[in-house]
Amino acid sequence: MSPTLVRDYMTTDVVILRPGDAFKEIVRALADRGVSGAPVVEETGRVMGVVTEADLLHKEAFTPVAEEPRRYFASRSSTRVAQTKAAGDTATDLMSAPAITVDAEAPIARAARLMAVHGFKRLPVVGDDGALVGIISRADVVGVFLAPDDELRRQVVADVVERCLWENPERIRVQVRNGVVTLSGRLASKSLIPLTVALTRSIDGVVDVVDELSYDRDDMTSDRPEAWRCS
Repeated sequence: MSPTLVRDYMTTDVVILRPGDAFKEIVRALADRGVSGAPVVEETGRVMGVVTEADLLHKEAFTPVAEEPRRYFASRSSTRVAQTKAAGDTATDLMSAPAITVDAEAPIARAARLMAVHGFKRLPVVGDDGALVGIISRADVVGVFLAPDDELRRQVVADVVERCLWENPERIRVQVRNGVVTLSGRLASKSLIPLTVALTRSIDGVVDVVDELSYDRDDMTSDRPEAWRCS
């Protein structure tokens, strides 16, 4: 089954910062477009880093009047980085680097994992040559789950039931409601049930799978279980 790719959901109209952009230019660019961060990009298109609102806030946090935030930062190992950014005046000074990027041809699940692991709200998307081609946000990733129920049903029947299992669709009933897929009917062997559920769950946009499947033969106790592969 072909996964949904990052390029299918990324935004190509990206706010781009240049290494020499000044502090106020960065603030104005983010405010004008209503975004909370943007990649810093070289003339070649290579992503150097990312500047976010959090990076900009360091300048306020380390002013003389900001005693409480300053004590907070002083208690952390990242004090020097924060202080350096507070003194910075250009995108190069302020950005977080190196940038964590995701390939345009990567499955959207990889983008979701990177955001979850690093706590990012967005990721720069790069092409084969490493140049910026777009950006993908948490909202874009969540958008995968907006796939219509009838489209999800079509994918389950075509990709799982017919192509992977080689089963007659009349034997397997597929119902989808609000992204939740209910599978019922009879499979030839018991070992096919967890496989069918796993394949269905792997389809982008499926929220959950309800297993109501039965089987004709119990092959789970066999010393040589059947091998199945779906490419």
